[in-house]
Amino acid sequence: MLNIKENISLKPFNTFGIEAYGTYFVEINSIDDFLLLLKTDIYINNLKLIIGGGSNILFTKDFNGLVIKNNLKGIELINETTDEVIIKAAAGENWHEFVQWSIKNNFCGLENLSLIPGCVGASPMQNIGAYGVEIKDVFYELEAIHTITGEKKTFKKDDCAFGYRESVFKTKYKNQFLITSVSFKLSKHQNLNTSYGAINTELEAMGINKPTVKDVSKAVINIRQSKLPDPKITGNAGSFFKNAEVSKEKYESLKSQFEEIVSYSLPNGNFKLAAGWLIEQCGLKGFEKNGAAVHAKQALVLINKNNCTGTAVFELSDYVLQKVFDKFGVILEREVNII
Repeated sequence: MLNIKENISLKPFNTFGIEAYGTYFVEINSIDDFLLLLKTDIYINNLKLIIGGGSNILFTKDFNGLVIKNNLKGIELINETTDEVIIKAAAGENWHEFVQWSIKNNFCGLENLSLIPGCVGASPMQNIGAYGVEIKDVFYELEAIHTITGEKKTFKKDDCAFGYRESVFKTKYKNQFLITSVSFKLSKHQNLNTSYGAINTELEAMGINKPTVKDVSKAVINIRQSKLPDPKITGNAGSFFKNAEVSKEKYESLKSQFEEIVSYSLPNGNFKLAAGWLIEQCGLKGFEKNGAAVHAKQALVLINKNNCTGTAVFELSDYVLQKVFDKFGVILEREVNII
């Protein structure tokens, strides 16, 4: 039974902890719920916003429309061979809890993505990634429902046009589908990726020479907890900015001026610059304005330090963008969805 509420605070439903109100609010607990919702006047006649864990949203104002919270639950084994399994997870499942479920079952592939906030349904939309692994590396397919026709559609990997924190669901099909489930192809062998970032260093500190999938997950959790704020304590949406991609010529010019610049070469000949490093070099770590702040331990993260508004966070992001451009001539992009 649908329970459409009116004038609901969205503060509990976004990890920034920003106070904003939705004209209408409904939680979807089954596919039938959504198909029923499609036929209602409130759905047909209003703007719509679909949310999961609310971990990639910044509300700068009230939402004059219908907020739909995807609460679809369930995890099931779809197929299994000697080497691999395909696991289907409903879109409303908590991402980290799903990762831990896979690790508990000794399935390998998601461990580097431990402790990322949000729900399963958002993972392919963002092509979330961390420590050398992206969703596209383990993605098998997803199921979705068209938000107007109610048509059910399956998207394979090639259909999703995965890019750096991008997919077809943020571009061509933005707001056109409700993702209902995502299936992942995981290994039954310990094919671990520990070469990125400080994972090996953390494993050594943990006294582990022959890590298991559980050990790698724990190392990633330790690293993230050491430098990233817990959204349950300090409002944030994780990384607020994307790393910047620049041409080889631009990179070489910057390298001649800033020898310590943190960068990664890309297959297309361009270079990816670490946005956190760029922001830090502008002296912005810990910088605070109107209750919003750049996190003191990780400059990529903006935080709700003192019960600020979404507008304050947005204005701070503008300030950061300008400072980075003034110093490096590099244009950063926001990763967070601005409402």
